Amino acid sequence: MPEISVRGLEMPESPIRKLAPLAVAAKNRGIKVYHLNIGQPDLPTPQCGLDALKKIDRKVLEYSPSQGYLSYREKLCTFYEKFNIKVSPDEIIITAGGSEAVLYSFMACLNPGDEIIVPEPAYANYMAFAISAGAKIKTIATSIEEGFALPKVEKFEELINEKTRAILICNPNNPTGYLYTRREMNQIRDLVKKYDLYLFSDEVYREYIYTGSPYISAMHLQGIENNTILIDSVSKRYSECGIRIGALITKNQEIRKAVMKFCQARLSPPLIGQIVAEASLDAPASYYRSVYDEYVERRKCLIDGLNRIPGVYSPIPMGAFYTVAKLPVDDSDKFCRWCLEEFSYEGETVMMAPASGFYTTPDAGRNQVRIAYVLKREDLQRALIVLQKALEAYPGRIEEE
Repeated sequence: MPEISVRGLEMPESPIRKLAPLAVAAKNRGIKVYHLNIGQPDLPTPQCGLDALKKIDRKVLEYSPSQGYLSYREKLCTFYEKFNIKVSPDEIIITAGGSEAVLYSFMACLNPGDEIIVPEPAYANYMAFAISAGAKIKTIATSIEEGFALPKVEKFEELINEKTRAILICNPNNPTGYLYTRREMNQIRDLVKKYDLYLFSDEVYREYIYTGSPYISAMHLQGIENNTILIDSVSKRYSECGIRIGALITKNQEIRKAVMKFCQARLSPPLIGQIVAEASLDAPASYYRSVYDEYVERRKCLIDGLNRIPGVYSPIPMGAFYTVAKLPVDDSDKFCRWCLEEFSYEGETVMMAPASGFYTTPDAGRNQVRIAYVLKREDLQRALIVLQKALEAYPGRIEEE
């Protein structure tokens, strides 16, 4: 039998999804599983989006333009103006989710062997997209003890060499919930400008910021307009993960030309998804406010609850709907598997994402998990009780000295 490709062998498993078969098996045994592992919101999709889906009256479900429907891109321009992001429809390319936007950014801007600097822990699929493009991720460490703040410029410059081509950030961050400050964004801007790098900025969680301060987008950074690519998605904003609609936004015409070649090769972004996403832009302000307020309450419920459990620590996330928590365990991969395979409390257990999958540094995040607060508060409160009971029963528990 022919061998599997090196690319296929190097492709990492998803720390978010790799334990899914164990969760299915637990449910088949009659155990209720609280899914804290994946950023799948349980809040409703805007009614205007659902109505558009129900009222589709096309007789043919045709290809859409490779760049995405103009009417949708025009409405997106108005939407972004609310965040002081000023773009034209031609500067927006609609993609099959934010994932495709990241992949096409890499494919258009990077050559095999090029390096991307990424603060870690980082969204695990960035590594998969880099492998697909033949690029290399070089991580710069942040620590839970410092709330995952960016290190000083010197730490970045230690990684920069002739192969360095880009910096990638996720702001607010997945998996940590960290929100980059104006000072940190200016630090990144200065590095991009000094070394003529690309800046890939994943901003799919911009609606969920809990500091009260103005949002700093990569598109606000002056002097690097042609270096910047913004990644966006409707998945989290409207609870529309399944329609697979994202966007790649850049003022750099040459990048757009290159990206469009990949877009044409895959023909078109999802037709029905664009219809729903475009209609969802008409969601009333009350929709955004109710969703935001609910996440504020869930964040408080989860973080307060985690930090009350003996041996557990979580910094307060300032954005998105995730946190990385440190647990008193020998190995979070083993612990997460054990919770699904061997443990239950009153017929219930928890599913979390081992944080090691969000690091590339060996052994980093070994006692950490990513937790998504996408469940209603009653479920979060119950999941916290189950987690505490699991930690009390786990044979690999580590007591602090």
